Amino acid sequence: MTATRVPGLPVVEDGVLISTHPATGKEAGRVPVADAAAVEAATARAREAARWWQSLGFDGRKERLMRWRSLLARRVEEVAELTGLEAGKPHADAVVEAAGAVEHLDWMARHAKRVLGPRRTATRLLLMEHTGHLEYQPYGVVGVIGPWNYPILTPMGSIAGALSAGNAVVFKPSEYTPIVGQWLADTFAEVVPEQPVLQVVHGLGDVGAALCRSGVNKIAFTGSTATAKKVLAACADNLVPTVIEAGGKDAIIVDDDADVDAAAEAAVWGAMTNAGQTCIGIERAYAVAPVYDAFVAAVVEKAGKLRTGDQIGPITMPRQLDIIREHIDDALAKGGRAVLGGAEAVQPPYVAPTVLVDVPADARGIREETFGPTLTITKVADAEEALQQANGTSYGLGGAVFGKRNAIRIARRLRSGMVAVNGTLTFSGMGNLPFGGVGDSGFGRIHGEDGLREFARPKAITVRRGPSLLPAMTFERTPGQVATIIRALKILYGRR
Repeated sequence: MTATRVPGLPVVEDGVLISTHPATGKEAGRVPVADAAAVEAATARAREAARWWQSLGFDGRKERLMRWRSLLARRVEEVAELTGLEAGKPHADAVVEAAGAVEHLDWMARHAKRVLGPRRTATRLLLMEHTGHLEYQPYGVVGVIGPWNYPILTPMGSIAGALSAGNAVVFKPSEYTPIVGQWLADTFAEVVPEQPVLQVVHGLGDVGAALCRSGVNKIAFTGSTATAKKVLAACADNLVPTVIEAGGKDAIIVDDDADVDAAAEAAVWGAMTNAGQTCIGIERAYAVAPVYDAFVAAVVEKAGKLRTGDQIGPITMPRQLDIIREHIDDALAKGGRAVLGGAEAVQPPYVAPTVLVDVPADARGIREETFGPTLTITKVADAEEALQQANGTSYGLGGAVFGKRNAIRIARRLRSGMVAVNGTLTFSGMGNLPFGGVGDSGFGRIHGEDGLREFARPKAITVRRGPSLLPAMTFERTPGQVATIIRALKILYGRR
């Protein structure tokens, strides 16, 4: 490694992207960088491959995707080790991430035909002589721009949905985790060698922009809200539809009848797993007054046992360390107190678990995404106040509620795309549930039936089955037939 190279920071030398471990600087691998022409060529190849892939039908695609699923399951230790080498993720966390990816691939492959296959719909009054038919057709080529924090699980949500729906995919992994992205494509090619149905293009942000303009039929993006806006601008040139999963500032609400110990364990997991580098990570906690002190004490006790370098890995993006430090310093300057960690917790490339209390609502650590192993805990009078404060940001991705009597009612009112009741992050591992946010957290969904439909266009077809009894859509209708239509409308729909 050269003297000027920063561990973990992507470097391009002589047209090659070099990936390194964020703590040790050890090289994880090298991949060629694609220019705009190479991205366009990959999209052109994908368009031809998509025609072949679509011709296999749901059953043919399912058979191949299930083989890929089995390969991933057999080699889970391999990809977990690679994720640790490239992103610094603890081995156990990487295994759990890979397991989630296998789950989503399995669900998508199994259910695509049921969700997207042709079906007949009920007829309606004005067109009784016609039957309705609905099917979902693939877009063609889907571009997937993946993140670095969950380089297996997150892109797999989009890749599995797009492939199951019949699309080819051009995947641009994060420049921080290109080797994991390449591994995914290489393993797919082992089970589908006939056509380049899943390709990878590598590089920095300009390669992602080129992918948006390369002629793909849809883009699935996961990343920061700021980058999401750039993706949307690039896609706007050609009216390329998008599904966006952006940042989050998720909250946990702890009601007065919650199991405090379980809530604390879940809050620590939600806030500290993957060193807090989780879009659906818990960054804020709102505990009602009767359980506040006990909750704070339990969180501090549990988080204080975690150790950097083992359970808490390094911060993958070097510049994120500055943001985490600024958020902690801002909270303390505005009257907040560190009951665990604090300003001294930031020891690059690691950040020790940090718990802050008495942090005002206008602090950056309350309003902005921190993306580190930090948690603010705020005392509230009741669940109503907790909801008001939890919903007080522009984000709306996930969240959690702990309680008994009112937990589900509180969860329904939390402004977010997903909520875990008496758990945290659990919705991300269920293949049959949609995943996505509102507001600055994005729009559209991956995972589940909604995720499958994101990657296919609905196609409506009507078929005449006999002569028209009540001709409506013709210039040959008679006044008497129009009068019959009027009478039918009043009889069928005119009653309150």
